[in-house]
Amino acid sequence: MKRVPRMLALLLAAVLIVSLAGCGSSDGKTHLTFQIWDVGQRDGMQAMCDAYTANVNPDVVIEVQVTSWSEYWTKLEAAAESNTLPDLFWMHTDQILYYSEFGMLADVTDLFPYEEHYSDISISNAQGTDGRMYGVPKDKDNICLIYNKEMFDAAGIAYPDETWTWTDLETASQAIYDATGNYGYMAYNDEQLGYHNFVYQNGGCILTEDKTKGGFDLEATREAVKYYVNLQSYDWCPDQAYFAETTPGTAFFSGKGAMFLEGSWNLLAQMSNYPDMVGKWDVAVLPAAPDPVEGDGRATISNGLTYATGAHGKNLEICLDVLKYFADEEAQRIQGESGAAIPAYEGLEDTWISAFDQFDYQLDLDGAIMSQFDYCVQYVNNSARPKWKSGVVDIMTSIYNGSVDIDTGLDNIQNLINTETAKKLADS
Repeated sequence: MKRVPRMLALLLAAVLIVSLAGCGSSDGKTHLTFQIWDVGQRDGMQAMCDAYTANVNPDVVIEVQVTSWSEYWTKLEAAAESNTLPDLFWMHTDQILYYSEFGMLADVTDLFPYEEHYSDISISNAQGTDGRMYGVPKDKDNICLIYNKEMFDAAGIAYPDETWTWTDLETASQAIYDATGNYGYMAYNDEQLGYHNFVYQNGGCILTEDKTKGGFDLEATREAVKYYVNLQSYDWCPDQAYFAETTPGTAFFSGKGAMFLEGSWNLLAQMSNYPDMVGKWDVAVLPAAPDPVEGDGRATISNGLTYATGAHGKNLEICLDVLKYFADEEAQRIQGESGAAIPAYEGLEDTWISAFDQFDYQLDLDGAIMSQFDYCVQYVNNSARPKWKSGVVDIMTSIYNGSVDIDTGLDNIQNLINTETAKKLADS
């Protein structure tokens, strides 16, 4: 994480004290702030907060505040340094280890029976390096293949299904390009929405199981990354210069491409934002590696956010009570039914699917999203990730633009991850 200069941090914190810190008011109630970064989830989060007030503690009022992703982390770090964190806030897996290691997050291990209602991945997403829980699991997700049905029909080929492998992906892409002139699969240079899935499908890994080293020295990892990068050599796949101007989603929903990888968290918004496309596209499981070095060829990256509160907030006791409610089935059900995200609480997945009932056409969410939770791989993360993540992105960009050959680039990624991780372990 990029550090905020101390004077700037203090200045920002001073400005944010009123807007971020909870306080009492003339109505005699305790007013709490709840900071998030996704405006699309505001209504769902506010519904949960209102339910807490109505059903648990009428003397507490919670206001959901939305900040953009980049501004969110700048503000949060500034507030953490001056002990003026919001009463409640979202925590991302990229950051939870950093904040928990510095004692900024409240330990909620004994707050709720997390092992009874949450998957191992959801629990791990909320844990620090010491194995303690520093947040309540909020949601879970995975990655699916979005495809344009009309382009498949024009090419005279069957829609993607669970029998598909990478070979089928290539064959369909070529057929669609030949028939329509549009792109087939759009292999965007991304981690969770790109090559990380291919690596794990092939039996490789980005980090070793103990998270102490990179996996870019493994044959399975290198083979998968090379395969994914080389997709841009086909006429049916845009190069990365194209994606610098146009995202895969924009290309897809403007009718320029037939397939791309998307996160489950974006599907409801896409159904709403592109009404003219409803019924013309669907979702499928990710194609499997046809000849994996290890395993059965199936994998999809799964991540999930957590609800957290600061370790030293003046409203800590009340905030912990709110988090206990957020961990309960009632609150998680409200989140799901709002369509905000798939609840982390096991058994409530259908509540999220029900949010799609507003549309006449239904996506194959059971077949494409829910079935993949059986073989999900946890979002790649260790405590040194803030130090090596941007460097890996830079090296991958160099590989794509040809300024470094792929074998050298993969060696450099391995060295970067190992070096930064070793430094972090030495300091801990």
